[in-house]
Amino acid sequence: MTSRVRFLAALACQPLERPPLWVMRQAGRYLPEYRALKAKSSFLEMVRTPELATEVTLQPLRRFPGLDAAILFSDILVIPEALGQPYAFRDTGGIQMAHRIETRAQIDALAPAAAVPERLSYVGDALRLLKRELASSGHTLLGFGGSPWTLATYMLEGGSSDDFARAKLLFYTDRPAFDALLEKLTAALVAYFRMQIEAGADAIQIFDSWGGILAGPDYEAASLQWIRRLVAALPPDFPVILYAKGTAPHLAAQAASGVRAISVDWTADLAAVRAALPPEIAVQGNLDPVLMTTTPEIVRAQTTRLLESMRGKSGHVFNLGHGITPDAKIECMQALVDTVTSFR
Repeated sequence: MTSRVRFLAALACQPLERPPLWVMRQAGRYLPEYRALKAKSSFLEMVRTPELATEVTLQPLRRFPGLDAAILFSDILVIPEALGQPYAFRDTGGIQMAHRIETRAQIDALAPAAAVPERLSYVGDALRLLKRELASSGHTLLGFGGSPWTLATYMLEGGSSDDFARAKLLFYTDRPAFDALLEKLTAALVAYFRMQIEAGADAIQIFDSWGGILAGPDYEAASLQWIRRLVAALPPDFPVILYAKGTAPHLAAQAASGVRAISVDWTADLAAVRAALPPEIAVQGNLDPVLMTTTPEIVRAQTTRLLESMRGKSGHVFNLGHGITPDAKIECMQALVDTVTSFR
């Protein structure tokens, strides 16, 4: 069974000998080959250069052949940039947008969704290169993007934030302006995801990284309704995975949003999540990323524990509960891959 068939079979909740495996944010500073490339080119240069993005995407697969999927090397903030709000990285860490959206006029002045495919053509070019590179191996190719709400938080705050208070304030005090921004972002993401699909992505993952900062009763209006609209605008039955950190109380609503799979963070009991979701919805996760900084022995034990908790349950894609961190150890990653691929 090829990696692609195994991965898509899991999303279709078919029984498998072992769960397929990929790791969120596979590329990163924990790989020496990535660090060598990063010494020559900036992060943004690598994102915007299809050949470099392809190389970074393939690096984890070369080092860990047991991975079943490649995740495109890019960034969720390419969408705000395509709409007219560039991003960069602060010297002290975190995201810095070129400016902060403060008025309705700035929202109205954002570029139309029709401009997105051309402005982000380098993403489509990278996906086409990857599709050719992966043809012989049969790996699944994953595209991705941020949720409308998560992108809005950066645009309204002007970068990273501890509480995203400005984004919440707009939601509570000027709903028409908030909805106008989210409508623009949703339309842009529809165009972006359609472009990724046409370029060869086998599945799309939506990262609602900041969905968990919303008050429970507001999650639907501020985030999930826009995800639902986004998924509905994509080709019918195309596999979409939703990762929404800290939103366990909303699992049932997320399962009804049209996505094929739900990825959960490490705080959730994955077996309980599986039992709570409809049988046709796959689950992804959810090993604590901090384990990748411990020892191979600890990683093997905790990975086996998670695998055993899902034994006999269909529709499971093994993953971390969040992105792999820069201080992850290669030997721990190898232990993870070996444990999952040898599990029966």
